[in-house]
Parts: sequence; C-alpha cells; structure tokens
Amino acid sequence: MSIIHVVAVITTKPGKRADVLDLFTANVPAVLAEEGCIAYEATIDTENGGPMQAQFGVDTFVVVERWASMAALDAHARSAHMKAYAESTKDMLAYRAIHILSPV
Repeated sequence: MSIIHVVAVITTKPGKRADVLDLFTANVPAVLAEEGCIAYEATIDTENGGPMQAQFGVDTFVVVERWASMAALDAHARSAHMKAYAESTKDMLAYRAIHILSPV
C-alpha cells in the first residue's frame, strides 16, 4: 500500500474564490475524519513569492492532499459530504484539474 498525493487545482468563476473556500473550509473536518486521510488543505498564491513564483491567480486555489492508499482516496471521492460539496460549488467553478501522484 503506497501513500497517494493529490494536487487539485480549482479555478472559480471570477470573484467566487472566497465563496468556494468558505464551503471548502466547512467540509474540511468531515474529510479529515475519513479513514486514510493524512492531509487535506487549501492553499493560495503566497504574497511576494519573488521572481521564481508562478502564480495561479486570484480566482484559483490548490488543494494539497495525502491519502494512505488509493482505496482511501476512492472512498473519499464517493463520500456523501464530497458529493454535497461538489453540488454546492458546481455553478461557481470554471475549471478543475485533479492530479493523483505516487512517490518515487
């Protein structure tokens, strides 16, 4: 069983990031309580990251996750609270890319 890393890039419709982040934050305790969840947090561009920083922009946030296994991630995706979160945010999203990664 291998640890799974997820980087989810979420871009909202203009001006909707704060609204989506409020819903995300409300859902975090349920996700952290899931079996196999190691880490689950939203991140945004760091201010003053300097010339090396490639910014996502004001309407994007990135969810950084770690799961104990692919089975745990699959269960997370099928959970009732994630289905409810997806339903509550779907009209506010412009783009979503979920990258599922394994350590080398």
